[in-house]
Amino acid sequence: MALLELAGVTKRFGGVAALTDVTFNVETDEVLGIIGPNGAGKTTLLNCVSGVYHLDAGHLSFDGTRLDGMAPHAIARLGIGRTFQVVKPFQSMTVRENAAIGALFGSAQARMPPKAAFAWADEVLELVGLAPKAASTVGSLTIPDRKRLEVARALATKPRLLLLDEVMAGLNPVEVDAALDIVRRIRAGGVTIVLIEHVMRVVIGVCTRAVVLHMGQVLAQGSPHDVLRDRRVIEAYLGEKYAKRVAGDS
Repeated sequence: MALLELAGVTKRFGGVAALTDVTFNVETDEVLGIIGPNGAGKTTLLNCVSGVYHLDAGHLSFDGTRLDGMAPHAIARLGIGRTFQVVKPFQSMTVRENAAIGALFGSAQARMPPKAAFAWADEVLELVGLAPKAASTVGSLTIPDRKRLEVARALATKPRLLLLDEVMAGLNPVEVDAALDIVRRIRAGGVTIVLIEHVMRVVIGVCTRAVVLHMGQVLAQGSPHDVLRDRRVIEAYLGEKYAKRVAGDS
């Protein structure tokens, strides 16, 4: 049984279909990349999985448990953690306190008394490279560090499945390399990962499989190398002219 199953997932906003009949599985221990043009429905998909949006059709299952219709906090307690594109840490708290929030209010395995929660927060901050800044205020953090904190807070919930929404957007190449190492370490710790990413070096570097969304539908899925050579994917990203040129070079 797949860890996460999506079958016919459909979400509409008024008369606009953001997702239409999206169907794929996420296997245990894999890193699945969700790619596609802006407006393809990628973040909407994560919002459906995490319970922010309710489905208009289809269903979602996590380790055999139906997710559609469940509240976000109930889904988090099952073991699904996530980050958001726009990071919103608790400004009045320290880095350590922000991470501990995940341990205090996360999955059933993560919810622990304060002393244990802060000890776990320290471990997570070490994993993402923020341990030296644990006592710092959030306002003193750079954008890359705030993204790391977002990952740390999600990890502190002790998820079995982690949803990462463009955590590497805006990072320079050195920062991307550091973020790739963090993703590899998270996976090595036994966490299954679904990530939305526009940086193709990231998709090729850490993803075992990729799903391409275009206009709210699955355009292609398979290994990152195969997907990124697919003519339909090239057209969706770079246009017909570029696709013809690639075909002529091959």
